[in-house]
Amino acid sequence: MAAVDHPENELHLYINNKLVYKRRLDTDELEIFDSAAYEKYRLASQEELLAVNGMLIVKAKIKLTSTENGGRKTGITSGYRPNHVFEYTFEDKVYQFFTGDIHFEGEKLMPGEETIATVRLHLTKQVEKYLTKGRTWWLYEVPHLIGEAEIL
Repeated sequence: MAAVDHPENELHLYINNKLVYKRRLDTDELEIFDSAAYEKYRLASQEELLAVNGMLIVKAKIKLTSTENGGRKTGITSGYRPNHVFEYTFEDKVYQFFTGDIHFEGEKLMPGEETIATVRLHLTKQVEKYLTKGRTWWLYEVPHLIGEAEIL
């Protein structure tokens, strides 16, 4: 899959490959394209959402940790699926992680390099609260921190 071209500052919600809504990350302005699907999403339990083929999509700057600083020894290709961690517990343990993939132009992103990418996170209401402009999160191959991302 090639990187999807979405305007910056927008969060897109897709359910079953259909755009349901988009939210501006700087103003929280919401544009709803399918009100029935949006209401189902808004009112659904987490268990119901797990059964839906949905993705939250944002543009982000991805930076891989260098090998010398504990990152991967090899690069990643577009479509790579790390664990996305937005928060830690007080004991510096991963609080919760979310799954999703990273799509970017080019053959490989090597340790120590950065790129602009489209990040698709699997649909959960819990992850949506973290998706604001400028938010940084960490990329993991459990238990190793391999990089970080920042929402553009």
